[in-house]
Amino acid sequence: MSSKFAKKWEEGDLRGLRAALKPSEPLKTKIEVAIRRVESQIQYLEGALNSLSERDRYLFSKIVEAYSKHQMQRARILANELAELRKMASFMMNAELALERVALRLKTVTQLGNVVSTLAPATRVLQSVQAGLGGLLPNAEREIGQIGLMLDDLIVEAGEVTGVTPNFEVASRDAQKILEEAALVAEQRMKEKFPDLPSLKDFEESSKDSSFSE
Repeated sequence: MSSKFAKKWEEGDLRGLRAALKPSEPLKTKIEVAIRRVESQIQYLEGALNSLSERDRYLFSKIVEAYSKHQMQRARILANELAELRKMASFMMNAELALERVALRLKTVTQLGNVVSTLAPATRVLQSVQAGLGGLLPNAEREIGQIGLMLDDLIVEAGEVTGVTPNFEVASRDAQKILEEAALVAEQRMKEKFPDLPSLKDFEESSKDSSFSE
């Protein structure tokens, strides 16, 4: 790490008119702030997923109840609602796991100082997460967008000191890898948190069986 970068990393801008008028925080501090903001969104998404999980259990119990009363139309309506809920949960799970990987990347920056090469893929991941959450969680969508802009500014700031510019092709490939890893883990976690439900056909057959036995 060059002495110029090391000063910027640990101390920020301490000289010049701009620094006097608007002191700049050290890069290290700014990244630590970004980590806290990302972790806050992970917790927010975890809370939203827990709420969806509770709603999921409630809807399933109502579907079972509707079938036991032979209310097939009501059961189908509830099942459709449940399918939409799970689609939403899948988006959120993917977003949560992608953010976890962004937080891990940001933490490596505080140790290695490789700001540009580490942050560039992270900003791409945040853009994808923000797009995926569009319309689902407006507050999270907005905050993730702001974190992305913050990281973009950090990349520019670090680039001015080091002369390093992002390789956007590599950043996009790395971001895609991060998102694919998150999707694989999300698929497994979805099975654990939202177990497979018996199909409507299973319910209909069991309903017929019970009616024959009466």
